[in-house]
Amino acid sequence: MSAEDRIRALPCWKGGIEIEPLPGGLSNANYVVTDAAGRHVVRFGQDFPFHHVFREREVMTARAAHAAGFAPAVHYAEPGILVTEFLGARTFLAEDVRTNLGRVAALLRGFHREMPKHVSGAGFMFWVFHVIRDYARTLEEGGSRKKSELPHYLALADELERAQKLLPIVFGHNDLLPANILDDGKRLWLIDFEYAGFNTAMFDLAGAASNAGLSDDESFAFMTAYFMKEPDGEIRRSHAAMQCASLLREAMWSMVSELYLDAPGIDYVAYTEENLVRLDAALENYRTKYGTKS
Repeated sequence: MSAEDRIRALPCWKGGIEIEPLPGGLSNANYVVTDAAGRHVVRFGQDFPFHHVFREREVMTARAAHAAGFAPAVHYAEPGILVTEFLGARTFLAEDVRTNLGRVAALLRGFHREMPKHVSGAGFMFWVFHVIRDYARTLEEGGSRKKSELPHYLALADELERAQKLLPIVFGHNDLLPANILDDGKRLWLIDFEYAGFNTAMFDLAGAASNAGLSDDESFAFMTAYFMKEPDGEIRRSHAAMQCASLLREAMWSMVSELYLDAPGIDYVAYTEENLVRLDAALENYRTKYGTKS
């Protein structure tokens, strides 16, 4: 059955429907569907154990995020398919994050504080350094073309983990690509909760910064807005190290995807190399400022 046939067969529509592809996903197919009740987003996605992605947990988180006021409503879900409200909002680009640092910081602060009141079931912990170590096992077993680099990546992850300052556990989004932030002209929204789970706030702060290419001054302003006070030296070092960890994780995510995913139009090899180049630049900046932490 084709994707459009599967969409037409869903029992949630009112009257006839129109289907349009919604481009932009790195691992999932998305469509906009219009019926008599309005417009909806249909998201296809199976479990990806190699990425620690399980759709039942994603659906629970999407519903919790809507209940908490951060995400569109879930209209329907079944294994492999999620139907949500279409907001008609603008998808953020990197420059939008850079020009809306206060708004993004407030969005994340609220998400981190409010989501634990709404999520249910067994808790999921996203600790990027565990993810990197587990990705290394997956890449070793899968015969990755980057297999010889794995000891270097693991040593780097250990160095960056030692640079982390202890922070309270919050509920994080953990995949803050600019495109996962939407602006409807009045407020910001979050979408795509595949990796959401308990974490420290630093990973979301660093992920948003690294994915949007924030400068050091912009990162300082972003953290100041989030914490509502200027970050001390340890927090700034921790943030710079976590930006490197975020880029390393994104590169290794792509390496694993090279082995196990085949999304139309996505060149995972190129995406891997792009993130490794960005990691090298971030790491040079980090070590120039802070050296290494033993």
